[in-house]
Amino acid sequence: QDCSCREYFLFARMVLFNTEFNAFAVKFSPFDEDKIAVATAQNFGLAGNGKQYVLRATPQGMVPVAMFYSKDGLYDCAWSEENEFHLVSVSGDGSVKLWDVTNKDGRPLRAWQEHGLEIAGVDWNLQRKDSFITASWDKSIKQWSPMQPRSLRTWMEHEYCVYSAMWNPSHPDVFASVSGDCTMKVWDTRGPQSMQTVRAHDMEILTLDWNKYMENVVLTGSVDRTIRMWDLRNPHRPMSEFAGHGYAVRKVRCSPHHRNVFASVSYDRTFCLWDMDQPNGDPLVDKSEHHSEFAVGVDFNIFVEGQVATAGWDCNVALWRLGGDPRR
Repeated sequence: QDCSCREYFLFARMVLFNTEFNAFAVKFSPFDEDKIAVATAQNFGLAGNGKQYVLRATPQGMVPVAMFYSKDGLYDCAWSEENEFHLVSVSGDGSVKLWDVTNKDGRPLRAWQEHGLEIAGVDWNLQRKDSFITASWDKSIKQWSPMQPRSLRTWMEHEYCVYSAMWNPSHPDVFASVSGDCTMKVWDTRGPQSMQTVRAHDMEILTLDWNKYMENVVLTGSVDRTIRMWDLRNPHRPMSEFAGHGYAVRKVRCSPHHRNVFASVSYDRTFCLWDMDQPNGDPLVDKSEHHSEFAVGVDFNIFVEGQVATAGWDCNVALWRLGGDPRR
C-alpha cells in the first residue's frame, strides 16, 4: 500500500500526559485503539524506581487506567499478542515483569530475573503470539514464554550491549537485533547462531524496525544521527540513508498502514516523519520539537491511521493525529 503523506494525514490537536518519572517507551495496544502503555524510570533511569502506565485516550485527554511500580527503572514495554489485558515491562536491574492491567494489587503475574544487566528492549511475537524476546546490555538476547518459569533460549554473539531485538512480522521464527558493536544480526530461533551479520553503521546502533510490507527490509537508527534502510537479500550497502536528526536516533518505527512511511525520534528532542516515495526527493515531510528533553519513544496506532504517540525524558507522552507537510 502506497500513499502520499499529504493525502492521508489529517490534523488534530496534540494531547499531552505528564508522567511521574521520565518516559522511556510508548506502545499502542494491539486490541484496543484507545489504550496506550508507557514505561518510565526515575531520575532519567540512572537510579530509583520505575512505573508502568496504561493510559486510555478520551475526548478529555489521556487518563490512567492502571499503574504499576517497580524497584528499578523500566526502559521498554510490549503488549501481549494473545491476551488483551497483559503486557510485559523490562527493567534496569535485568528483570522482566508480566502485568495484568485488571489486577489492582500492583503485583506482576510473573517475574523473571536472568539478564545480568539492564534490559533495553522487548518485543512480542506477532505471528506465534505466545513468546517475546528481550535485548540486554549483558550482550544477550533471550526468548520467553509467559507460561514458562525460565527463558526458552539465549543467544550470545554480539560483542557489546544489545539495544533492540525485533521479530520479523512475516516470519514467526525470525528476528533481528542491533548493538553497540555497530552490527545488525538476523536470527532464526531454530538455530544456535545468527544467520546474517551486517555492519550497518560505524557507530553504535540503538534501534531497528522491520517494514510491515516488505519482509526483507529493515530500518536501523544510529548514534551517527542517520537512519539506514537495508534489503537483507543484498546487505553490502544500504538501500537508502536518511539524515535529518541532529543527535543520535533513539527509536525508529515503520507505519503499519503504508510501506513508504516511517517515524523516528532522537536525542535532539525531535520527532521526524519520513515518506520514502516523495516525488521532490526529500523524504523528510514533518519535523516537530514538542519535547523539551530527549525524545526516546514513538509508535503508530494500528487502528487509527495517522495517529502517533511519542515519549520523552521531559515526563511527557504526546498523542496526536499527524498533519500535512509543514513546508506547504
